[in-house]
Amino acid sequence: MSGLNFLYNTKLGRIILRPLLLKPVSDFSGWLLDSKVSKCIIKGFAASNDIKLEDYILDDINCFNDFFCRRIKPEQRPLDMEEKHLMAPCDGLLKVYPISDDLVLPVKQSKFTISDLLRDKELAKEYNGGYCLVYRLCVNHYHRYAYFESGEKSADVIIPGLYHTVQPIALEAGPVFVENSRQYTVLSTKNFGKCVQMEVGAMLVGRIVNNQPEAGDVTRGEEKGHFEYGGSTIIVLIPPKKVNIYREILFASENGEETPVVMGQDIGEI
Repeated sequence: MSGLNFLYNTKLGRIILRPLLLKPVSDFSGWLLDSKVSKCIIKGFAASNDIKLEDYILDDINCFNDFFCRRIKPEQRPLDMEEKHLMAPCDGLLKVYPISDDLVLPVKQSKFTISDLLRDKELAKEYNGGYCLVYRLCVNHYHRYAYFESGEKSADVIIPGLYHTVQPIALEAGPVFVENSRQYTVLSTKNFGKCVQMEVGAMLVGRIVNNQPEAGDVTRGEEKGHFEYGGSTIIVLIPPKKVNIYREILFASENGEETPVVMGQDIGEI
């Protein structure tokens, strides 16, 4: 039995799991990974996760967290700036779900409502009939993310919560996305209407670091922020009749499969 299977699917495991999900544990992990001594694990981490060091800017790396949120060389992530295209805001494994009567059914019993996700029933109503795009980032992914479209953003909404892993076994065990700590902004755009772009923290992610938490104008492809250590998730909500997600991505999602994407990639069109 794997460690995560034990923690999420046995009575004893769930007792042990509970304190691991709390913010102090993630904060302590973050403190350790901010220390200079954590540099010693960088080489092994990069090798075990097949990270191509030549693709990144590695000046001034003083701790593991500096490495984890390293910047990629711009030529490695060309941005699709075509107005009619929907751009992926991050690297990750993408699933797309239709929103029906406020409900999203991603995996088995782990259904959740957009109202619970946003904690705003009125805002949630605007996405009935639209799409919920879930980008799951693993530890080997690039952990900086961009605005997927230009527009006027709201001030960030911060929702405290737990720090479940976002591995599939946890998603199957319960509604992780509406329990985990998260932040989101409402983004008013010309081409895709009033959208939401959300960051969800996960086990051992002490911090979601957004560059501009206040309201203001933002530009497609502009860096929005980054995650510190751990797997994480970006969720984008798009209102109905605003975009056609490409057929191969929808087909994979309908069959329970994730589609690997990279930041700047075209995933749909008006």
